[in-house]
Amino acid sequence: MAADPSSEYILELDGVSKFFGSVVALNDVTLRLRRGEVHCLLGDNGAGKSTLIKILAGVHPPSLGTYRVDAEPVVFDSPRDALDRGIATVYQDLALIPLMSVSRNFFLGREPTRTRWGIFRVFDRRLAVTIAGEKLAELGIIVRDDEQPVGTMSGGERQCLAIARAIHFGARVLILDEPTAALGVKQSANTLRIIARARDKGVSVIFITHNVQHAYPVGDSFTVLDRGRSMGTFQKTGISRDEILKMMAGGQQMQDLMRELER
Repeated sequence: MAADPSSEYILELDGVSKFFGSVVALNDVTLRLRRGEVHCLLGDNGAGKSTLIKILAGVHPPSLGTYRVDAEPVVFDSPRDALDRGIATVYQDLALIPLMSVSRNFFLGREPTRTRWGIFRVFDRRLAVTIAGEKLAELGIIVRDDEQPVGTMSGGERQCLAIARAIHFGARVLILDEPTAALGVKQSANTLRIIARARDKGVSVIFITHNVQHAYPVGDSFTVLDRGRSMGTFQKTGISRDEILKMMAGGQQMQDLMRELER
């Protein structure tokens, strides 16, 4: 089947399950990501969010079900396969080196080079600083010092750096793993603005979080997971913040009640 870039959905999971031996991590989950939207994947610890991320990112293949990109069924053997299709995942650790400068972290392994003495290829620091500064500025971050170590940046600024880097290197889909989990109120707000700006640039975003207060302002659609199962996908126009909160709380309580009754 040929890829269809004109398809409404850039990513689709249909009936996806993941088993680790006798453990059912995901059970018959369906998810669709439209082009240029923020899709929030919600659920408490143990809901299956991490497993779903790893399937989308090419770390694990699904045990059952179909994964499609641009309407084409895919089987990823590694995260590199996902990156080659424009799917980039920003994990909580951000894969940044605190003692290195902003520009070096921005390129990290893909540094621009120039010829020196007509023989050697050396790191083009000036070009790296210019590109990194421009891409960060597009997302609202102004680098104060070209040699500023990443470790001196705020949590929100580091998130911005990781997101800007992914977009620069061709990400059409950003999968963000709990990007506001360790941030304060102001930094979380800045990160949410960055997510909205990424969407405005045409990037599709999957925002994984357990925090409905952070998800609802930027989300266009929402999928709620509970213990490996989808409780449904909802457009923002069809569900309120309080309804999502009740669904998350209710799903957990129902599972606990059923276990108690079976004893």
